[in-house]
Amino acid sequence: MTDLVRSSSLSYYPEVARSVGLDPRQMMRKATLPPACVDKPDTPIAVASLRRLLELSAEASGVDDFGLRLAERGGLTNFGAVGLIVREQATVGEAINAFSRFIHIHHDGMRLDVARSKQTVTITMHLRGRTPGASRQSIDMALGSVHRIIQSLFGHDWRPQEVHLHHPPPHDRKRYREFFGCRVIFNARDDAIVLSAHDMERRIPSAHPLIASYLRKRIEAIETRPASWEQKVDEVVRLLLAGGDCTIERVAEHLACTRRTIHRRLAASGTSFSAILDTQRADLVIKLIGAPGRPLADIAMQLGFSAQSAMARWFRGRFGCTITEWRKGARPPTAPPSATAA
Repeated sequence: MTDLVRSSSLSYYPEVARSVGLDPRQMMRKATLPPACVDKPDTPIAVASLRRLLELSAEASGVDDFGLRLAERGGLTNFGAVGLIVREQATVGEAINAFSRFIHIHHDGMRLDVARSKQTVTITMHLRGRTPGASRQSIDMALGSVHRIIQSLFGHDWRPQEVHLHHPPPHDRKRYREFFGCRVIFNARDDAIVLSAHDMERRIPSAHPLIASYLRKRIEAIETRPASWEQKVDEVVRLLLAGGDCTIERVAEHLACTRRTIHRRLAASGTSFSAILDTQRADLVIKLIGAPGRPLADIAMQLGFSAQSAMARWFRGRFGCTITEWRKGARPPTAPPSATAA
């Protein structure tokens, strides 16, 4: 199964890539990632493609700490709704627990385990599908991002007690000590951050309990990430269609596979790409034609039709009336239930 991560993970990639002499668009194409996803932070992309991009970038630039450089520029905003709910918790301990609880919404192949003792708390990071020696940069970026999140709750003067990294040490360990501000143990059993148990009791001055409660309810409503191929394709189609750039080739890029794989997997699930696209088009077109002054030609282009006339024929076949009739309030019995209720 393809693990997905929000493309906000790459928000600072162009900046970091240029700083080490790389062409970010060229590197993203090499990693089979659509460059446009950088401008759409909620778009899901394949974790495998992200890992490949980071490793290729480190190799091409000769920069061993490329993943850390990305983590250094990131923060709570990179994690979207997960970052917001972490920020609004009353204590650092509650914030870390919330981060662990909801991280899969941002990255469905990542897990954080929090183990407590009398003196210390160990946050162990697990990345599903990682291969030994082949994902060093993604580990550095992910654990570095966790460190940055915790540090943001305290302020820049805070330091963990230790940081453990499963991979071997780089040629220059100094960069890692400077980034984490503590002893860094390489060739460790796990990838983890160790902090004092007393740190967990630290209160977060900016926390707002009412906002935290509201965000928790919102995030719990969306926390189940798509599990099947049908659900994942549906999620990507919905987001790409809203941006006016949805083709099966684009979807394949986001899922790090071929169009043939998508057709095969969906057929095994009893559906097809065209069926998913048709359903999402039907949901979106109702919202678009309801917007006053929006030219139908523009709507047709966004939905991927070759011409306005093609959209008009599809609409009549799908809803049993013309767009003009729909705008006047017609709701034929043949219209889908969701559209009839709109």
